[in-house]
Amino acid sequence: MIITVLLFFFIYAFLGWCCEVCFAALKEGKFINRGFLNGPLCPIYGFGVLAVVFLLQPFKENFFVLFLGSVLITSIIELVAGFVLEKMFHQKWWDYADKPFNIGGYVCPLFSLMWGVACLVVVDRIHPLIAKVVDFIPEIIAIILLAVIIILFASDLIATVKIILKLNKKLERIDELSAIIKKT
Repeated sequence: MIITVLLFFFIYAFLGWCCEVCFAALKEGKFINRGFLNGPLCPIYGFGVLAVVFLLQPFKENFFVLFLGSVLITSIIELVAGFVLEKMFHQKWWDYADKPFNIGGYVCPLFSLMWGVACLVVVDRIHPLIAKVVDFIPEIIAIILLAVIIILFASDLIATVKIILKLNKKLERIDELSAIIKKT
């Protein structure tokens, strides 16, 4: 069971990264890595899809409840993740401040509704296909694959956090120097 859940997490983290990159490419006209990490994973999508799939499974046939639950779950995850990332690293990875009725720039009704619709498609169409593919993978292959992915993910996470923290220290030093210059 844990192997399956971890495979789902990484598959959805990868698919989420792909969606983010495509969205940014259409919007900006060029490739932009929109993830927190350097590699092709957006963990927020892994957590979001897992939460929706597992928490709302009993409501799979009730599209209205599934939609509302998806809007609520994804909005809470996006709000918490955005807040925590900004507090930890002093940087926003997304900002809906220019959208009406946003909450701290972390969530807004427009994207919350879009996540709700996306989750309807994921739960009804995409997840059943991915579940069949994951079930088809022999357990030993799945374990080896997960071991490699987890090592790469952990390495990327450690390297990314180190780089961000180092950059934040440099920015703090620049702010300190700027304050000293303004005083003189």
